[in-house]
Amino acid sequence: MPFTDAERSFLTTTRLGRIATASAKGEPDAAVVTFLVHPSGDIEITGMDNTRTRKYHNVKANPRASFVVDDLASVEPWHPRGVKVTGAVRIGEDARGRPSLVITPETIWSWGINEDRDTVFGPIEKRSA
Repeated sequence: MPFTDAERSFLTTTRLGRIATASAKGEPDAAVVTFLVHPSGDIEITGMDNTRTRKYHNVKANPRASFVVDDLASVEPWHPRGVKVTGAVRIGEDARGRPSLVITPETIWSWGINEDRDTVFGPIEKRSA
């Protein structure tokens, strides 16, 4: 599992994330998605019909993506938190037999979640998965 216990808890209690993909020509796209985190740490992007989406066609042409989940734990005091993952993406199949996108984390950034850990970039922690 590439995520800390705190990151995994955050990811499994949050419903929406954003995936960023790029076409074969490098044209970027970002989409709000539902997701789940597998015990291996892979992130699966599910949906009604991924085959009709830009992200699906982008992944077929360029199998790399970034994925972000973030929120505001509080505004007084200001406390943003989140997890960002980059990695390879493959087309898989969800529990209902529909095409899904599966990201295998290679690099993980997190902020506002691992309060007891030293960070490299101020409040942001970056590490290889």
